[in-house]
Amino acid sequence: MGLARPALRPDPSLSRAEMEALQRDIAAAATFEDDHALDPAAVAVDEAASLADGLPPARDGAQERLGAGAGAESADASGSTGDPDAPTVVGVDQAFLTDRGEGRPDAAVSAAVALCGGRVIEYASATTPLSIPYVPGLLAFREGEPILAALDALDADPDLLVCDGSGRIHFREAGLATHVGVLHDVPSVGVAKSLLCGEPDESTSERPAGWRTPVRADDAVTTAEPGTVIGHAFQSRQYPNSRRVNPLYVSPGHRVSAETAVDLVAALCAGYKLPEPTRLADAHAERAKHDAE
Repeated sequence: MGLARPALRPDPSLSRAEMEALQRDIAAAATFEDDHALDPAAVAVDEAASLADGLPPARDGAQERLGAGAGAESADASGSTGDPDAPTVVGVDQAFLTDRGEGRPDAAVSAAVALCGGRVIEYASATTPLSIPYVPGLLAFREGEPILAALDALDADPDLLVCDGSGRIHFREAGLATHVGVLHDVPSVGVAKSLLCGEPDESTSERPAGWRTPVRADDAVTTAEPGTVIGHAFQSRQYPNSRRVNPLYVSPGHRVSAETAVDLVAALCAGYKLPEPTRLADAHAERAKHDAE
């Protein structure tokens, strides 16, 4: 995948002020309205893959590709999908290698998993060094390059990126999903497990599966008018007798509206809390981490 806006690539050598300025440029370049032909029904996953015996094989013989820092292998992701018009959805997630001397993460193992028609067509991964510590709101400068490396290793061209992280729910409306989506000019959605900023319209406690409520910009969001809908809290699943599962926080990354973003994520969740693309990407990242250790 080539970059549509290489000048906006996250550079961890920038100062904090320069990083925040670049994020404001990313937000200005992002489109938070629907600019795609995606239908939630077309991306829906009817049955989640069982991970009891490991990750499912990639369909039609497609093999894993390894990106920067881990060597490269050829892959054939051009096999028939059954429906030539079915969208390709790519989930991305990461695991971390720890410096055994210092006891802190020093490398990211990024994973990208491409699905079409609800089935895996390709796996890719990349291992790259981490150059800066985690700073809330600046995740893309720590983890963006590793994710870009994994996406570069994919043969499949995504119609939708689903990122483990925020999109528009961000201090400058430029979370990881927005940054990566704008760089590739691909529709993208952020799916976070915790709320970085913004205020839900309703309490999120003990909600039933399928429940959702808008998340609106508050004073912490410096680039949007207060009250702007920047995403949704979404209860993707719940236990029937004990509502202990917390909601996801879903926000548009690029070329997707807040309303459609949560519709797409709801279609991709198949009985689990996480949408299938990032659930599989999480498992693939852990497998790649194990192989790298």
